[in-house]
Amino acid sequence: MVDLKWMDSGTAYFESLVDAGDLDRASGLPGWTGRHVAAHMAANARALGRLVHWARTGEERAMYASPQARDAEIEELAGGSSAGELSRLVKETAGELREDLGRLTEAQWGARVRTAQGRVVPATEIVWMRTREVWVHGVDLGGRFEDLPDELVGALIADVVRLLELRGEGPAMVLRATDRDTVWHVTAPPGSAGPIEAIGPPKGGGGPEVRGTVAELVAWLTGRGPAPVPDAPPIGRWL
Repeated sequence: MVDLKWMDSGTAYFESLVDAGDLDRASGLPGWTGRHVAAHMAANARALGRLVHWARTGEERAMYASPQARDAEIEELAGGSSAGELSRLVKETAGELREDLGRLTEAQWGARVRTAQGRVVPATEIVWMRTREVWVHGVDLGGRFEDLPDELVGALIADVVRLLELRGEGPAMVLRATDRDTVWHVTAPPGSAGPIEAIGPPKGGGGPEVRGTVAELVAWLTGRGPAPVPDAPPIGRWL
């Protein structure tokens, strides 16, 4: 059975921030208001629902027709809906996705689907894809990474490290948490095997060491906060 706990609690967290905030104000994402974030999350639920349909029926359905179609849907929803309508849409689409996921059989959870970035993954990955969306975009609406479950923050860091390595983007570095005995190594060469989360001292050189709490590290790695140390290498925004 796939564990939906983090996704469910993150959905409730995001929805509470939608209801409590002013969606007309700027969000934590450059150029986006809270309306855009809410619209994106509704569109994301629909897009992931298409992958669930693919896993359940074998009928291929892309998340989005194109990046341009994705952006146009977000702009249309953000500009053409009231705050109340957006709140209802966020909840309706999230509920539909949750219901669709709950109908997948054990065999269907193993079906292969393709993400918007072209990665072929098992349907179980859909749950993680939605989990990171609801929690991280909750931060964009005024939440804090300190609000997130501790193990989830570690999983988010490992996920960013994995994506950096899969894309061969680097930069090579060692991430050391100051509030737990954990380090992550970004080796960054193309074709690397992915992140290594290890307890104890880092292995090998691997570039500069960046120290910070897990909340500080994930805020920086996702482009939502400053670098924990002045000499940290530059990185882009994630998600």
